[in-house]
Amino acid sequence: MASRTARSNEANEKRDLRVRVLGEPVDAYPEVPPEVARGTIRRITVVGEPVLHRPCRKITEFGTPELAALIDDMFATMYGAEGVGLAANQIDVDAALFVYDCTDEDGVRHVGHLANPELEESDPAERRLVKGEEGCLSVPGAYMEVARLERAAVRGQDATGAPLRLEGTGYFARCLQHETDHLYGGLYLDRLSSRGRKKALKEMEERAEEIFARRTEVAGTLGK
Repeated sequence: MASRTARSNEANEKRDLRVRVLGEPVDAYPEVPPEVARGTIRRITVVGEPVLHRPCRKITEFGTPELAALIDDMFATMYGAEGVGLAANQIDVDAALFVYDCTDEDGVRHVGHLANPELEESDPAERRLVKGEEGCLSVPGAYMEVARLERAAVRGQDATGAPLRLEGTGYFARCLQHETDHLYGGLYLDRLSSRGRKKALKEMEERAEEIFARRTEVAGTLGK
């Protein structure tokens, strides 16, 4: 998932104040997660590639060096593209896994990963949809307004296979829903009208070259 400014100035000012890693609060956390230094930036798939449009395979083997390396690479790729979330199929890997580094509406920074996510069903009486601007690293340069649940909770597993539940509000809730959609073969474009989809694809066509150049520049600042 992407945002127009990647991470707003307000979020940057708050991100060191309160941080939750894999759903648990921590006293301090580096501005750039350690996974980024260990990982390798990979090519990000774009809308139209088959891997983005089918459900991903569930992860069944945990605690492996291969899974740890995949998570590292996903963090490096996400940071290189100035994103706040990234699903495995966005780097052409058929695996139900996403990583994130995103701030919620209270200024709490959330960092981590989640395998085999399932969005919890919410009480219809408590469901509230809010519209907000949304972008995607696989639809480079395009931003459209999308309606999402104001609060979302997702269950899955961490890299060791331990149960993990993430809950968020505001932009983090949007991120959880966006990334879970990816792993079921969906893009935010699928939630738009035909007119909105055409507009987003046109915006992507117009800005893709600029976005790719920016990613190369940012990768250099990360030493990648």
